[in-house]
Amino acid sequence: MSFKVLFVYPNFRGETLVPPGITLLSRILKNHGFSVGVFDTTDYGLDLTKDYERLTEQSLGVRPSPHRKLKRTDRNPWVDLNDQVNSFGPDLIAMSCTESTFELGIEVVRRIEHRDPKVMPVILGGSFATFAPKRALDFPEIDIVCVGEGEKPLLELCQKMERGGDWRNVAGLVYRDRFGMIRQNPPPEPIDMNDNPTNFDLGLFDPERLIRPMAGELYRMAPVETIRGCVYHCGFCNSADTGKRMKSMGKVREELLYYRDAHAVEYAFFWADTFLMMSRQELDEFCEMYQDVKLPFWVQTRVETVTDWRLKALQVVGLRRVAFGIENGDEKFRQTVVRKEFTNDEAVRALAITADLGVVYNTNNIVGYPHETPEIARETILLNRRFPNVDTTNCFTFTPYYGTPARDEAVRAGFMDPDLIAPGNAEDSVLDMPQFPREEIRRFRLTFALKVKFPESRWPEIDRAAEGTPEASVLLGELQAEYRQMFFGESKNSF
Repeated sequence: MSFKVLFVYPNFRGETLVPPGITLLSRILKNHGFSVGVFDTTDYGLDLTKDYERLTEQSLGVRPSPHRKLKRTDRNPWVDLNDQVNSFGPDLIAMSCTESTFELGIEVVRRIEHRDPKVMPVILGGSFATFAPKRALDFPEIDIVCVGEGEKPLLELCQKMERGGDWRNVAGLVYRDRFGMIRQNPPPEPIDMNDNPTNFDLGLFDPERLIRPMAGELYRMAPVETIRGCVYHCGFCNSADTGKRMKSMGKVREELLYYRDAHAVEYAFFWADTFLMMSRQELDEFCEMYQDVKLPFWVQTRVETVTDWRLKALQVVGLRRVAFGIENGDEKFRQTVVRKEFTNDEAVRALAITADLGVVYNTNNIVGYPHETPEIARETILLNRRFPNVDTTNCFTFTPYYGTPARDEAVRAGFMDPDLIAPGNAEDSVLDMPQFPREEIRRFRLTFALKVKFPESRWPEIDRAAEGTPEASVLLGELQAEYRQMFFGESKNSF
């Protein structure tokens, strides 16, 4: 009987992408003869107040969209979890999560009845595991942590466990020894992305999990990896300064055609932090490869990477939408504190090129950064008002993730508990900053899109709508309905 691995995917977001890390690791394990299952919390709708897509839609950060129906909201997730554990009989629980879903993951593991860690250990992987392995091991539900890329460590761990061998020397693993001391092994060598399979195991998840909104429509969508790492230095990001590794365009093509032909994927979501972190030759190779894929696609990139010829080349082969990370509109603050070096004029020029070509784009912004003030935040609104034909302007709450310089600064300045596990970036701020209180940050985020698009003469009215009273809530709803009618083409009587 083969060794069995049950992946756990804790998730509040009803329409997030299928997690590529799990689908890749599942395929690798299956290719080596292991049995794999998944417990995915998505369709239970465990806490819709943390559902990023719906929260962002409410604050006008994305276009209104139809939503797929969550299929398990009438079921008890913990009964289903234990039924699956008892019927599948996993030898290992492999949990992959972000920092904002880690505590939900802990709740899932706690709900497994009569789990013996010696018989059914839990290994944690993902970004939180990589940057906070010791913090993760503060929780008795976690037995092993995988730091960094999981392809080699997870496979080797399963192979050794299946044989009853000693797994404690597997590169990349962190664990407590029998005396309770934390032991951290050296990291594994970086993998060659071209050695990975291209038929990611999308079938591990319910087929309807591929359905996701994009610009007001629903598509069967899959995440596609072209680049790992980032050469930029953003202070809020734990991918900063991690270099750049490219997957060959031949491998990317194989992956795309598999998604299209085997899973009827309709839209490609390239999830590189900076898609246009490519040379001209690399971009030419991508465009040549993509000609016969014939799927619309989304990318995110930085304003410094935008040129007329780059966007034209991508348009020809299917580019439909671009997201730009602006983050903050105060040029000095953005360059020295946020660590994004472009000027405001450079951003305006890049987005003007995008608009002139008819490429639909949106901006992503952050409020509540350590040491930010309301005056600094106001510059972010003013900069976004300069962008021509911007489709949507999203404003996130700064989130102090482990492994980022910005978190270190927030702790140093006394703005937060050093052990805090950060929530999602569509939730309220966790920083306690006297110059920019949490409630003021919340109101800024709530009214951001309104102030970007409506005349400045209406800002006092918009401010009244964010006061939190019943009357203010009515006014806010009216303003949001007016916005949707003016900029999203929604009828006046829409709900």
